[in-house]
Amino acid sequence: MIDVEILVASELWRTLGDVEGLARRAVEAGLAAAPQPPSGPSEISLLLADDAAVRELNRAWRAKDNATNVLSFPAPAQPAGPGARHLGDVALAFETAQREAEAEGKRLAEHASHLIVHGLLHLLGFDHDGEAEAREMEDLEVEALRRLGIANPYRDVVA
Repeated sequence: MIDVEILVASELWRTLGDVEGLARRAVEAGLAAAPQPPSGPSEISLLLADDAAVRELNRAWRAKDNATNVLSFPAPAQPAGPGARHLGDVALAFETAQREAEAEGKRLAEHASHLIVHGLLHLLGFDHDGEAEAREMEDLEVEALRRLGIANPYRDVVA
């Protein structure tokens, strides 16, 4: 079981309707697709922000002075103990996500779901630095999105 703490810091996200429900469904689908989801109670924090806020986070934590679609901050390893294990934090930038969705001819809600799944997989230890790692992560994303009824976002990408 996972608890998803959602902070809608930009009202722009409300244009998607029940953005909290969308986020929770995306997290559940990502966990269902993961080969080894966390055992026991866990939690993540999700920040739905605008480009300015994500740019500031990117500058402060990654020394990159630009907005990006999604940032993930995995929590440090924690000793076993009572209560939920915090997996980390994910932040999404509305305007960047919207521009990407429009440029790729995708619905924003579907693209946002993909970004949430992507961020969650980073919290679970997946990455895309090498070709094999990228393929594994993409396969997990595609499976999670399939569970949400969302088409493979990589099908039209030329490698």
